[in-house]
This record gives sequence, structure tokens and C-alpha cells, in this order.
Amino acid sequence: MTTSTRYDLHRGDSSTSSGSQVIDPDDPTVTGQRKSTLDDPEDLEKACMKQMSYKARRKLRQRIRIEFNITSVINRQKFLMRLAKALMTFGAPSHRIESQLLSAARILEVDAEFIHIPGVIICSFGDQETKTSEMHFVKCGGRLSLGSLHQVHQIYRMVVHDEISARKATVKLEALMEAKPLYGSLIRCTLAFCLSGLICVLAFGGSFVDMWIAGIGASFLCLMQICVATKSQLYANVFEISVTIVISFAARGLSSIKSQIFCYTAISSAGIVGILPGYLILSSSLELASKNIVCGSVKMVYALIYTLFLGFGLQIGSDLYLLFDQGARHDLAALAARMMTSASITGTFVSDNGTFANINHGQPLEGTFTFISGAPYVREHIIDGCYRPPTFPWYLQPFPWWTQFLIVPTFSIMSSLANLQPFWTIELVVMVVISCVSYAANKVANHFIFNRSDVVSAIGAFAVGLLGNIYSRKMGGTAFTSMVTGVLFLVPSGLSQAGGITAQGNGIDIGGAMIAVTIGITVGLFMSQALVYMFGSRKNAAIFSF
Repeated sequence: MTTSTRYDLHRGDSSTSSGSQVIDPDDPTVTGQRKSTLDDPEDLEKACMKQMSYKARRKLRQRIRIEFNITSVINRQKFLMRLAKALMTFGAPSHRIESQLLSAARILEVDAEFIHIPGVIICSFGDQETKTSEMHFVKCGGRLSLGSLHQVHQIYRMVVHDEISARKATVKLEALMEAKPLYGSLIRCTLAFCLSGLICVLAFGGSFVDMWIAGIGASFLCLMQICVATKSQLYANVFEISVTIVISFAARGLSSIKSQIFCYTAISSAGIVGILPGYLILSSSLELASKNIVCGSVKMVYALIYTLFLGFGLQIGSDLYLLFDQGARHDLAALAARMMTSASITGTFVSDNGTFANINHGQPLEGTFTFISGAPYVREHIIDGCYRPPTFPWYLQPFPWWTQFLIVPTFSIMSSLANLQPFWTIELVVMVVISCVSYAANKVANHFIFNRSDVVSAIGAFAVGLLGNIYSRKMGGTAFTSMVTGVLFLVPSGLSQAGGITAQGNGIDIGGAMIAVTIGITVGLFMSQALVYMFGSRKNAAIFSF
């Protein structure tokens, strides 16, 4: 009988053999990771249910269904609260927040009510089965961020169209809110410099020299806002007044140089254009027009007080410099006296001859006498409040008209980037095109309509709203984010038609000028929206527009 001998032969370790393949770093032989169980949880659950009785299986399935429904409702409610916080954080149009949240709740089949007051959204979720309700307060502040706002709207659309679940959308919204700002402090200061420099020559009649001074003032403002005001609550309360005092003081000092190469109105107006509450007054006007009285009135009063702060700071800065420079004060007083067309004198008028013998029986006249100049002071070489004689060189003259074709698109790009819009996107191109059309409509209307900044702004806003809503309906874009740059362009343009920010010399006049401009913008936006959505069946598609 032949016996076979079995040799105990084992295969050698592959890692020690020559010419073996390289092991992946995540291979279990390297990481030492072992799976806790090889069975699928669903298979384990089925095996356990096979060993149960019919009644036990029925109770388990009922409990699983109840837990799933509760979890699903909680996820949907959490999504709605995160959506509310994201909309407020990234500066969504406040008069549309309630309607958008209600639409999302209706689509997600959540019984919910929302109340929006400035800085807070109150969410109330009801349960029809238990007859109870649950209330949450979502409180946060924020600033306009066009790129993030567009992403929020895209997430909202995906949830609405059932492309992703509410739980996944909540994760996306939380990641979006926790992300770092799109641009750092240096880039934001550079954008502020470019914006003020361009608007100085575009809207306030500044020269090539003025635009650099205005840009430096705006960079100083942005630096103080980022580095100091955000870190010190004590200084944040006086930030606007202190910065405007410094900018106005420097502008008045430069404009008092005898050679008159600097313009006070252009430098001071363009230097503070970065903190003008144009968007705030615009949103409050839209809310008041939408019959949202609480939010609209609160924001309107705050924006007016804020504007008065700016006007007060500009006046203090100018008067503070004139306090030290008496010569400049006398020159300004003499110029104002020459420009007056009438003079009033109180006293006694006595006739030296018999010319007025028939008046008052020849007795002296007492009272206040007003003398009107037949030849008023001729404002020669005054362009947009700045002295520009023909003898000045090119760098002290206003820019020629053809430069607007370069400055307006550049300003629109910078303004979009300053509102945190990503650069390499198709939305940026749409924003720039709509903004250029806005400026062109504003200039054409101002050529035919004089001294009516509200009507001119309404025509420009009508053109913006028309293009934005058509873009939203025909191309599926977001109307609000595409229109913001064009609308904000109308605020400094309208103020320049109203005489500049500082030309009237009174903070209340500045507030009145801003209200006139923004009311015109509000009327134009609502008229364009009504015109576009009058046609077609999607009557509710204006949820995310102005």
C-alpha cells in the first residue's frame, strides 16, 4: 500500500518576495483595520425577524415606521430652520423670506408658520395628531453675499424638485454657512479702493488726482471696518462717525490748497460710498411697498438715522478743519456771499433827497430790506461742484465721455466681487450686462428729465427689473443675485443727480435724497416685475426676485 505524505507547505508572505506589487496605503494589511461584522444590517434584521412571532414582527415594523416618520419630520423642520438662517446670513431680500419659507414648508408637507422681524425669524411647527406646536427663534445677522446666496437658492431648488433629501440639503447649508469668506481682508481693501476711485470720476465729477485720494480714504474705511469695528463692540458704535470725520477732514484740507487741484465734494462723497445704506433703504422700501409694515418701518428709520450719522460726521470733519484754518473759512464765506442772489438788511432807511417824498410822507422807513442782484454771480468752470478751469492739465479735468465705456463695466465687476460673487461664473457676466444697461438707462433718462432723481432712478430700475426677471424666467437663473449690482449702481448715480452726498451740506437733505432715489428704484422694480409676470402661467415664480 502506497502511503502519501502530506507536506506542510505554506505560501510565503508576498511582501517579502521580490518583484511583488506595491500595497495600497488603505489596504487592511497596512492599516490593520478589521470589519466589525460581515453581515449586512438588513440581513441580520431579517434573520432576527424570522425567529419572531407574527405579532412581534408586526409591532417591530410599526415601531420602525413611527421612528422613520418622526425622524423625517425632524429633518424637514431642521432644513427649514437652516434655510431661514442661511437666507438671513447671506442677505436675501427680506420681504421675500417669509413667502419662500412657506413655499418650502408647503412642498415638504410641514405644518409651519413663519414671522420675520429684523434680525429674527420665528418658526412655529404644528402637529395635527397631538394638537401641539413647537416654536423656534432663528436669530442671526449677516451681509450681502451673492455667491453663497445663489448656492442657497440652488439647494432650495434641488429640495423643491425632489433631487436631494432634506437631510442632505441641511448638511450642504451648514457647510455653506461654516465656510470661510470668499475673499480675504487684503482683496476686500483693494476692491474698496477701486470702487471709490471709479465712482469718484463716474458719478461725482472727480479728476484723475481725486480718484486716488478717494480710493485711499475708502481703503482706510474698509481696513478699520474689518480689523477694528468687527473686534470691538465699543468702537463699532462710533465707527461710521469717526471714519467720516477723518475722511471729511482730509478732503477739506486738500481742497483748501491755494492751487485748487482737489475737489472736496468728489473726494468726501466717493470716500464713504462703501458704507452708504443704499441696500438697506432699498430693502425697507420694498417691504413697505409689500405691506410689510413692521420690518419696513424699522429698517427705514434705522437707515435714515444711519445716514444722518454720515452727514453729521462729514460736517464735523469739514468744520473741524476750518476751525484750524481761518483763511480757508474766510474764503468759503466770501464765496458764499458772492454766490447769493439777494441780501437782507435790517435797519432804518432815510432818503437824502426828495425822491421818496411820496412814500411814508417822507419819514424814515424801518424794517428789513431785501436787495436783489440784477446780475447774479456766474458759476464759471464749476462742473459737478468742482472747479475745473480749461487751463488745468488733463489729470485735473473730468474724464472724457468715452471713458464711461471702460469704467462702467469695470465698476460693475468690482461691485459684484465686493459683494462676494465668485469670479469665474456666468452669473458675473449677466450681472455686468444688467448693470451696464442700468447705467445707460439712467444717463439717457437724466438727459431728458432734469432735477428729478426719483424719476430717473425709477427708469433705470425698470430696465434692471425687466432684464433680471426675463433672465430668471427664460434661462432659469436667479433674478435677485443678477439684479443686485445694477440696483446698487443706481444709488450713487441717483445721489450724484441729487447734488452729491455733501453738496447740500445738511444730513437731513442727504437722507431725503436717498429716500427719493430708493422710492424711485422700488417703483421701477415692482412695475417691471408686474409686467414680466403678467404673461405666462408661473405666477408664483417671483419668489426669489426683488
